[in-house]
Amino acid sequence: MINELSIVFPLFNEEKRLRETFLGIAKLKKKVRKKKIEIIFVDDGSTDNSDLLINKFISKESSKNFLVKFHKLRKNMGKGYALKFGVKKCNFNWILTTDIDLSVPLSQIFEWEKKNYFKSNKVIFGSRNHEKSKVKKNYFRYILGKFFNFFVISILNISLLDTQCGFKFYLNSVAKKTFANLTNYGFTHDLELVLILRKKKIKIIEVPVKWVHKKGSKLNILFEPIKMFLNILILRFKYF
Repeated sequence: MINELSIVFPLFNEEKRLRETFLGIAKLKKKVRKKKIEIIFVDDGSTDNSDLLINKFISKESSKNFLVKFHKLRKNMGKGYALKFGVKKCNFNWILTTDIDLSVPLSQIFEWEKKNYFKSNKVIFGSRNHEKSKVKKNYFRYILGKFFNFFVISILNISLLDTQCGFKFYLNSVAKKTFANLTNYGFTHDLELVLILRKKKIKIIEVPVKWVHKKGSKLNILFEPIKMFLNILILRFKYF
């Protein structure tokens, strides 16, 4: 059973999507009155009003057993760095890293808990490609994802169904040791996490999620795939 949970939200210029995030967190708060929850927002150098909105939310929702914390980085370092920073600040036994748009609802944790996924597993990845997942996808991004997975399998020999889903769950000690070694801070940071865990011989299990595509992604579909391919090659030279 999960009695203590830290949740890390990396963000960059998300003032337009934070309201929905706050609603999702408020719903979680109502369901976890007997659990200790720590919400950690890590602002990756935003230039909009994200910080003002989060601080207002903290004053309203943060409490003794439901802590809401905020850290703002001086400049934009990348999602991987924001996650690394947030994980370092986590205090509870289990850590969930997830996306600010809540494309996977926070209630997914309770469904995983009912199925005892946490009982003997230290690292759990939500997988949109799991046969039992319920996914509402953007088909253009779905096709790009297929090409991405082809390169991941061919170049890095990673056979996971989905490395890029942001909904990932770790035992605290494992997360901190893993993220401490992370050097890739872009959208391919997930791949390096997999390679680090493999090097440490820590098993990853993939489990089903409910996932809905949300608008407002920071992924540039024209230029980012090129950068991701180059980063895959860099990881190949580093870990093989």
